Amino acid sequence: MTDSSRRPLAVFDLDNTLADTAHRQRYLEREPRDWDAFFAAAPADPPIPEGIALALESAKECEVVYLTGRPERCRRDTLDWLAAQGLPDGRVHMRRNDDRRPARRTKLEILRRLARDRDVRVVVDDDEMVCEDAERAGFPVVRAKWVAPSAALRTAQEGEGRT
Repeated sequence: MTDSSRRPLAVFDLDNTLADTAHRQRYLEREPRDWDAFFAAAPADPPIPEGIALALESAKECEVVYLTGRPERCRRDTLDWLAAQGLPDGRVHMRRNDDRRPARRTKLEILRRLARDRDVRVVVDDDEMVCEDAERAGFPVVRAKWVAPSAALRTAQEGEGRT
C-alpha cells in the first residue's frame, strides 16, 4: 500500500467539472441573484460522466483533492454529493463564507499551499481564468470543457467572488 502522504495530488473543481449546474443557473440569471436558492439546489446536480471518470482514473495514482469556490456553508451538501457519486474520499477546500475574491485568486492561493509539500500532478477546472493562472504558476492543467460555459457563473466567479 502506498503512503497517501507521498502520492501526488489530483485537484478537481466541482461546479461544471464534476457537477452539472445547468439546472440551477436560472437563480444567477436574474436580478438580484438568488444565491441561497443556487446553492440549495446543488445536491440535485447531475454528475458529469467525463469529470467523474477522470477523477476515478486519477485516484489510481494520485490522492484526489477537491477545490471549489463554493462557500463553506455548503460543506455538508457537498460531501454528501461527492459520496453519492462514488467519488474518492479527499480533502475538500472551500471558500470562507465571507470571501468574495475572484475564484482564480482563491484557488491559486490554495494550490500554492498544497504544492508546498506535495506534488500537484494535475488541476482540473472549467474556469478559463483559473486554468490560465494555474498554468502560469507552473501547474499542469486539464480544462474541463464537457459542459457549455455559463456567462452567469463566470460573472459570479470572477466579478462577485461567489462560487
